Amino acid sequence: MDISVVAAAREDDSPVEEPLRVAQLADRLGYREIWAGEGATWDSFVLATAIGLATEQAVLTAGPVPVNVRDPLTIARGAASSAALIRRPVGVALGTSSKRVVEGVHGRPRLRPAAAMEESAAALRGLLHGEPGEPIVPGSAFLRRLPPPGGQLTVAAFGDRAIATAAAHADRMLLDIVSPEQVRVLRAKLLAAAERAGRTPPTLASWLPAAVDPDPKSLRQILGSIAGYLTVPGYSDMFVEAGFAPAVELAAKGADRETLVRALPAEAATAVGLVGDLDTVRARIDAYAEAGLDEIALVPATAGDPAGQRTLTALRPA
Repeated sequence: MDISVVAAAREDDSPVEEPLRVAQLADRLGYREIWAGEGATWDSFVLATAIGLATEQAVLTAGPVPVNVRDPLTIARGAASSAALIRRPVGVALGTSSKRVVEGVHGRPRLRPAAAMEESAAALRGLLHGEPGEPIVPGSAFLRRLPPPGGQLTVAAFGDRAIATAAAHADRMLLDIVSPEQVRVLRAKLLAAAERAGRTPPTLASWLPAAVDPDPKSLRQILGSIAGYLTVPGYSDMFVEAGFAPAVELAAKGADRETLVRALPAEAATAVGLVGDLDTVRARIDAYAEAGLDEIALVPATAGDPAGQRTLTALRPA
């Protein structure tokens, strides 16, 4: 099982500089890859560059970036620019994000998200591998001047169309906040889609909230990250089946985040994450591996554990 670290994931009230501290710690501890997610606060390529300049060895992945907000060339150019400055590979993760982010934050229409993902992933397969001296896009008089960024193309997927896109174009498919049971189902769909596409299946990774020996602040932070998924199709069904129907019903009625956090029992964190003492967390990692996950991207709780030091140190690579 490969283990990487997510320095910036979902928006919360942690200090804005915390992703840099998480990344520097992860690099010192020997984690091979660091993810710089994109949200309302951080631009993922700027953050990836800052992390790269502040660390020594980890490769970077920027995103998931919303495909309705950035065009394929902008994404490829961002990755190549970052890689040129840090002199290490930078990969790209694509996602469709949510209507709340795309329309509510960016002011852009979230139209045909599955089709936009397919178009963007297909274009990036070529754009991420073009060499200096070639046209920057086919038929353009502008020539490439930067080397290819050298990282993986990752597609965040959950629905069938996104899984098909990952199978057809990606090096890696990314899940977010899933149980081992969901991993098993989604991996089967990925393998079937890759067979239809005539490709070797991409590797399968998941962002998972993590807290070893969590204190109440850490647990609350994780429950806050889960709250945003209670109305998402597929996720809501999983939480109902896991026994958390009251919180799902509150979310459907428009309850705010604090209300949902209070309604979620602590067991919700263990259903879709790595939470507990070290033996419990290691057993949970084994369960995800047995279900078919190739890589866990740790999203360390930092509330009550600055930079996720307790968790990242406990799970550091051997």
